[in-house]
Amino acid sequence: MNDDIDILYSDAEKKMEGAISHLSRELSNIRAGKADPQMLDSIMVDYYGTKTKLSQVSNINTPDPRSIVIQPWEKNMLEVIEKAILTANLGFNPQNDGAVIRINVPQLTEERRKELVKKVRNEGENSRVSVRNIRRDAIDSAKKLEKQGLPEDDVKIFEKSIQELTNKFTDKIEELLKNKEDDIMNI
Repeated sequence: MNDDIDILYSDAEKKMEGAISHLSRELSNIRAGKADPQMLDSIMVDYYGTKTKLSQVSNINTPDPRSIVIQPWEKNMLEVIEKAILTANLGFNPQNDGAVIRINVPQLTEERRKELVKKVRNEGENSRVSVRNIRRDAIDSAKKLEKQGLPEDDVKIFEKSIQELTNKFTDKIEELLKNKEDDIMNI
């Protein structure tokens, strides 16, 4: 194949990898009932007038599957962190004991688990659509190159290879979804 086709292929591959990365981030924000420091990744605290990630002003640990312990590097940050957790509306009730903040992660009900699985499947469908759109755009670009003189055989070979790439990334999406659903449904 020629250089333009190679560039289209690598560009499509990078975009598909981006879709997988986005899906992984979205799935990590859906809690499965087990304590995980990533559950708090979206929380920003006011650190001397600057919005800062919680993980950059404290140690976050999970001593057991049902609790998260946050130990700020500065004691005066306890109340600020506690307020930020409440404001984030993640459904957690932080407990400040003067040295650390403890969060008990409630066990998920069967109904809530099913809701989360629906959310996971929705995120997966969004990713599949994204990957298919990337495939379509790449094929459209190849057809434009064909009109500019690229041999038809090269375009056919490209279409086949881009479909194989799409299948590979769709399989990755399915694997991520299955793992997350299993994680959510296992009690």
